Amino acid sequence: MTSLSLEVVTAQRLVYAGQVDAVQAPGVRGRLGILPHHTPLLTLLQPGELVARRGESETRFAVTGGFLEVFQDQVTVFADAAEPAEEIDLHRAEEARRKAQDLLLRKIDILEFARAEAALRRSLARIKVARWRRAGRTTAPKLPSMH
Repeated sequence: MTSLSLEVVTAQRLVYAGQVDAVQAPGVRGRLGILPHHTPLLTLLQPGELVARRGESETRFAVTGGFLEVFQDQVTVFADAAEPAEEIDLHRAEEARRKAQDLLLRKIDILEFARAEAALRRSLARIKVARWRRAGRTTAPKLPSMH
C-alpha cells in the first residue's frame, strides 16, 4: 500500500516526520481528508485537530492555524503552533478556555472579541487532543464495512 510522507513544522521546530496512511486536517472550509495520490493542494488551516493515521494507530496534534501543502504524496503542515497530544497540559488548556469564555461574555470591542474567539478555538483544540490521549486512545475507530 502506498503511504504519505508527513511533516508537521513550526517556526521553532520539526514537530513530526514520518510515513502515514492518511491525514485529517482542520481546513478553513471544513475538515480535509488526505490519502495517497491526492491532487496537489495548498490551503489555510484553522485552529483544530490534526490526525495522522498509520495502520490501526493514530497520532494527534493540536494546531493553531497555518498552511497545509500536498504534493506527490508529501504532506507538509506549516503550523503557527502544533502540539502532540502527549505534550498538552490539559489543566492549562482548560484554564485558557475559561479565560477566553469569560472575556467573550464582557463588553469588548471587535478586535478584543476576535482575539478572545481565536484563543477559545485554540484552547478547545488542545483540550480535544489532550482528552483523546488521556482516554488512552491510540487506535483509529473501526469503519463500517462497505460490503
